[in-house]
Amino acid sequence: GRDKVTIVASPAIGELGAWLEQLIAESSGKEGKGLVPVANEELGMPETYGDDRVFAYVRLATTPSAEQDAAIERLEKAGHPVVRITLDDAREIGQEFFRWEIATAVACSVLGINAFNQPDVEAAKIATKRITKAYEESGALPGSEPLGAAGDLALYADAKNAAALGAARDVDAMLASHLGRIKPGDYFAINAYVEMCPANEAPLQALRAAVRAKKRVATTLGYGPRFLHSTGQLHKGGPATGVFLQITADDPHAIPI
Repeated sequence: GRDKVTIVASPAIGELGAWLEQLIAESSGKEGKGLVPVANEELGMPETYGDDRVFAYVRLATTPSAEQDAAIERLEKAGHPVVRITLDDAREIGQEFFRWEIATAVACSVLGINAFNQPDVEAAKIATKRITKAYEESGALPGSEPLGAAGDLALYADAKNAAALGAARDVDAMLASHLGRIKPGDYFAINAYVEMCPANEAPLQALRAAVRAKKRVATTLGYGPRFLHSTGQLHKGGPATGVFLQITADDPHAIPI
């Protein structure tokens, strides 16, 4: 039942988590099955986690993080399963690529799925081509009306999700209703079509931490359009346990298509 894989990597090799996120999500998230990789997460106290996690700690022995060491120790003592992998040298990261590719293929075999296709990513490409073709013919993208707005913030949802939010059209009430849909064993995914920079990272990570503390569920953060080829296959084809918040912003300097 532990289908959320939290990747903890020493700061000097921290980007390994992003690489593994795509490997695990795109390979295993299909046919209603899959493992949810959780990367770039600041570790919390053991009580902030449910019983659906396994922690993989890839530790660089030359420059370890004392903070990570202590957090992992706490999680292990509290009974959470921890996989420890030690690299004696940063150049051993090539070995990790190979190890995790084999491990992911084996996991997919156990799940009974093909690790090497991406059916839902392909379906999204076809849908996108339909929209771009319509744009070429009409000069405009399909539009939709917001469910509610407050200042510069507007909320959108398709008909099915709008109905699930209830009758209230107040922005705070709708967001509360949406987050209220999160159940134990779910994961909360923030998909942000905004610039990937420290100014945006800080509030988005704070939102992740707040939801994790309140709901005790796994949270993920992806930036668009990167996440479409990273966790997108899992979001569309994996377990129906995701609750999604997609954030978009108008760019101050629009580039014509």
